[in-house]
Parts: sequence; structure tokens; C-alpha cells
Amino acid sequence: MSGLIVLAERCTACGSCLGVCPFGALSLEGDTIVVGEQCNLCGACVDACPSEALRVERPEAEAEPDQATYRGVWVWVEQFQGRACTISWEMMGQGRRLANELGVALTACVLGHDVGHIAREAIAYGADRVFLVDDPTLAVYRTDPYAAVLVHLVREYRPEIFLLGASARGRDLAGAVATDLHTGLTADCTGLDIDPETRLLRQTRPAFGGNIMATIICPKHRPQMATVRHRVFEVPPADESRSGQIVRVPAILPEERIACRVADFVLESGQVNLADARIIVTGGRGVGGPEGFDPIRELAEVLGGAVGASRAAVDAGWIPYAHQVGQTGRTVKPDLYIACGVSGAIQHLAGMQTSKVIVAINKDPEAPIFNVATYGIVGDLFQIVPALTAEFRRRLGR
Repeated sequence: MSGLIVLAERCTACGSCLGVCPFGALSLEGDTIVVGEQCNLCGACVDACPSEALRVERPEAEAEPDQATYRGVWVWVEQFQGRACTISWEMMGQGRRLANELGVALTACVLGHDVGHIAREAIAYGADRVFLVDDPTLAVYRTDPYAAVLVHLVREYRPEIFLLGASARGRDLAGAVATDLHTGLTADCTGLDIDPETRLLRQTRPAFGGNIMATIICPKHRPQMATVRHRVFEVPPADESRSGQIVRVPAILPEERIACRVADFVLESGQVNLADARIIVTGGRGVGGPEGFDPIRELAEVLGGAVGASRAAVDAGWIPYAHQVGQTGRTVKPDLYIACGVSGAIQHLAGMQTSKVIVAINKDPEAPIFNVATYGIVGDLFQIVPALTAEFRRRLGR
């Protein structure tokens, strides 16, 4: 039996569970707790019951009977306006490594319109085979036509691992595909490796606000799906001499069957692109307000970099969310990261501590940011940052 089980011999009909159920699924009839259809087995009532009279029993998932027929590692190659996104080549590097460990082929999935050149790039970055789906209905990313193609391909060719970048499109697409395939999906991974005994993909990601690292496996369903954060892994060198197979595949949904229409696509001028920035200057709670970002922007402009922000600064409304770096923002890996007035909460460090060079500026010598900094400057950022800006302007001739 599965579901919420009421142990009548323990229940005292105290009613403690009634008020904690977020779905109103419990009621008291006489001396008996009755479970309604609204119950989704969240377990809130179990924790609230003082007599331990409630227990959640979930059905054991049945493993797919033909797992051995799933072979190979796949990577979705994300593109925008005919250019491959660098996060895809990071995935290709990891896909190649995993495929080599498993002794299987690496397949790239390239979807779009007039994107044959990306298929050839995918081979250079490590693919043995490329599924190329080139159709006008795929010119702009839309969930339904993209997911329909990938679900069709997975069901026909049966990969054991499928990787996607954890971009806005990748997260959306991965969720749709995993739902249709009834398989597991681990989001925002920062580590991938193979268990040598079971051949299972071990997917590592931050959990509980970045306080611990969880390793997740998907032993009973295929494919094993994961999205991986940008800038966590290096882009491998391209080898133009590699050869591979390009398989052309037709689109699945005609335009008239696609509910979503794209009327226009506008790129905002000056839009921040933290993911690709080589230099980032970040402001935290220590900037004190919106005007405190003025010297941050000046330094970033002189260095040719982007402006980042901590969650505290974004939550305070001092700067838009697009600038947020950290566990709940962007994961970045620039050549130079300058943190100004950033204390260094673990959620922030999770998004930037792999930067090649980290410079921390903070008036608190005990700030955690100094533990990961390559160089630390203890002092007032409103004196130090303008001085750095002036010196860089002089040396760089800007």
C-alpha cells in the first residue's frame, strides 16, 4: 500500500496535523483522521504529529526492463541566431570524457535553421555523430518543436546519458524532455563522473543553499539527464581534423501545430552578459545603495568588463537581477573577478570562486571573501575603487 497511512492505534485525534497541511487534505471525523484526494504526500503532517501516527509510503519505482539497450552519451548544442553558445562546447568536453570512460560514442544534437556549420563545429569539439535538424520552425527556440524532436530521437536511438547546458533555454528544454520521457533530471550540476562498477552517471550539485554538495544518481530510468552550469568546465580545444557522421533528421511539428508564435525578437542595448565576461567587477551590500554602483561601473568600463552584484544588493533593489552572481544568480568564471564590498556568503562563493584571479576589497579583514581571494585589499571601497580606476585609465590609455 502507498500513500499517507494513519496508524489508528497511535492516533489520539489531537488535530495537530490538520493545520499544517498546505492542501487542506486532512479532516477529523469523530476520532479518525481522514485523508482526502488533495494529499500529495508532502509529509508536513508527519513531522507535526506528536504521537507518530502518520507515515508516508511511496510506491517503489520500477526499473526500466531494457536498460542495457541504452548506449551512448548525447549533448544538446544550443545556438542563438546561428552561433553556438559556448556552454554547449563545455558540455561537449564533458560528454567526450564520459563517453571515453564508458567506451561509447558521443552524439551532438543540433537544432535550428541554416545551422549546418554548427554540426561541423560539433565534430571538431569531439562528437562522433551529429543529429542535424535544420528547419524554419526551429529558427527561434520554442519549447514544443525542440522538445518534440529530442523526445523522438531519444525514443528511437536510446542514449544512456543526455547533457544540456543550464542556460535559460537548456533548463526549459531539459524539463520538457525529461517529463515526456518519464526519466530523472538533475539540474545545475557542477560535477559529472561515472561510477566504474555500475556505469551510472554521478551528478553533483549544490544543495541547501550551497551549504552541501549532493551526488545524485538515476538508477532506474533512462536516459540519465543533467543540466550543467556555465563556466564550471573548460571549453576543450577544437580539432578541425576530426571526422564524424552527420545525420539529417526532419522536424517533427509543422508550424500550424505549434501553439507559440514569435512576432519579433529584440535584444536590449547594453544587456549584461556575465556568463561570457572575462572581467567582472561586482558590488555587494557594502556599496550602500544604488549610487554606490557608480564607481563599480566606472572601473568595469575602464577594464572592458561587466558589472556584477551580490544577492543582497539585488534584493535591496539597487541593481537588476541580471547582474546577480551566485547560487541563485549566474555562475561565472572570468579571468579577473573584483569583489567590492562583498562579504562572501557561501551562496555567492558558489557562483564565482573558480574565477582565475579574485581581488577582494572589503573594510572587514575577517570577511569570508578573503578566504578565496587571490589578492585582498582591506579598506574603504569608495577610496580604493576610484584609485584603481584612475590608475588603470592611465596605464591603459582610456
